[in-house]
Amino acid sequence: MSTSIKAVAPSPASPKLNAQPRANFWLPILTLTQRELVRFFRQRTRVIGALVQPLLFWILFGAGLKGSFQAPRWATWEMSYQEYFFPGVAVMIVMFTAIFSTISIIEDRREGFLQGVLVAPISRLSLVIGKLCGGTVLAVLQAALFLLLAPTMGIALSPTLAICTLAWLTLLSFTLTALGFIIAWPMESTQGFHAIMSVFLMPMWLLSGAFFPAGESGWLSWIIAANPLTYGVAGLRRLLYFNREIPAGNGLPGLGISLAVTCLFCVVCVGLSVYLASRRVSKDAR
Repeated sequence: MSTSIKAVAPSPASPKLNAQPRANFWLPILTLTQRELVRFFRQRTRVIGALVQPLLFWILFGAGLKGSFQAPRWATWEMSYQEYFFPGVAVMIVMFTAIFSTISIIEDRREGFLQGVLVAPISRLSLVIGKLCGGTVLAVLQAALFLLLAPTMGIALSPTLAICTLAWLTLLSFTLTALGFIIAWPMESTQGFHAIMSVFLMPMWLLSGAFFPAGESGWLSWIIAANPLTYGVAGLRRLLYFNREIPAGNGLPGLGISLAVTCLFCVVCVGLSVYLASRRVSKDAR
């Protein structure tokens, strides 16, 4: 008896199989982002605190320091302290929202949700990007609401400049959320996170030129220049006053330098976030 063996030609890959890896990457990002938004808007105290506290800072410090404030050398016009402080408060809103959104990492680990995500067949990059996108969307939404007050300070933004400003805030929010991810991932308690916030993140914001001009502060000006958040604040100032002639230097970095440093800082923070999330440690099993 003779048996005929027919060669079976390999069938072309199914479109569903080709779409599966893409779905495994983008679906966790969308799901985690949506989860962060739902969690935030269900906690009304977070919505109020994230906007009201920086707004109070802007009003109270602006009223209290307007008499002793001396405009920096790059300000070629009459500038009040409230106007100078305005971009700093916008960055403060971005920082608070972006950083505090990563506290959910500690809560998710304690409740067991994070362990379920870690054993799921998804890449750690999609896990990181999903958490970062959630914090970024929240931060940009709140900062955009605050920027609606810009005309009260005599800051007029054209539609093009408004889009560029929102793009800058998106980059800054993504970077700061990644920084919060780096801090929150090894933490086991929210108390430790708040301690780091007090001794590291708040001084980082204060020494960014957001609260007071760098000027000729001696050794303090070197710290301000080495602070990567300084260039995030400076870039926002440059965009808000893009239509005015602001000389380069004099304690205010240029827009190109600010963009380069902020992008580099973003790459470093995101890379460290992915590295930390990719490590296997015993506490992830708890």
